Amino acid sequence: MPAKPSWFNLTSLVLGFSFLYLPIVILIVFSFNESRLVTVWAGFSTKWYTALLHNQQLLEAAWVTIKVGAISATLATILGTLAALVLARQGRFLGRTLFSGMIYAPLVMPEVILGLSLLLLFVAIDQNRGVWTIIIAHTTFSMCYVAVVVQSRLSGFDRSLEEAAMDLGCPPVRTFFRITLPQIFPGVAAGWMLAFTLSLDDLVIASFNSGPGSTTLPMKIYSQVRLGVTPEINAICTLLVLLVTLGVIIASILTKRQKLKRIEEERLAAAHL
Repeated sequence: MPAKPSWFNLTSLVLGFSFLYLPIVILIVFSFNESRLVTVWAGFSTKWYTALLHNQQLLEAAWVTIKVGAISATLATILGTLAALVLARQGRFLGRTLFSGMIYAPLVMPEVILGLSLLLLFVAIDQNRGVWTIIIAHTTFSMCYVAVVVQSRLSGFDRSLEEAAMDLGCPPVRTFFRITLPQIFPGVAAGWMLAFTLSLDDLVIASFNSGPGSTTLPMKIYSQVRLGVTPEINAICTLLVLLVTLGVIIASILTKRQKLKRIEEERLAAAHL
């Protein structure tokens, strides 16, 4: 029988979740505020969502943010998964310490230093700054998070499944896509969501590496917030929260279905033995 949680644990849980999510709830509530003053409630209204549809600058910034986040998260997931495979499967090799250090460096490196170093790189190679430079920058700092998540998933992976598949004549590449990838898919999906969320949230690195026509939503909000928060900013932030929430729910459903499918396949395989 599970132990009954104490009042201290319940209080700590409530305070912790309140600290994390109460500001988001307030933002969502005031996005439906009738008044232009975001701190004064004047009644329920959806007019700021209608006004948002006519604010081309915010919409363009939101589209750039989503595009950069989706592309950089996909690239970071591919590169981070490959890096995790090397670290988890190759054992000791020449340059492993340097390789792992370079993979984990962005985890502890200040964003100002990372953004400035990437800016100097793009200037040195005479690369015009724009959407693709932001994508490269976001891929650089987010793939290390993917590598950590996927590597932790690979550490508990049963390699006998791969060996059995290759013993039956399955090529290594096909073994990876048919055996390994479905098994580590929850970690890969979690890595993609983490990379996408980090890209949506980034302001410092994008500010260093952006150019004309590549203003992201955090940059746009930061520039407007110094003049005062408007209900339209609350509305666009609410839509982004909804987008991330839906992404997390969809990823959780797919991961659960994948797990149930794998359990069913293992049960059927055991029944045939």
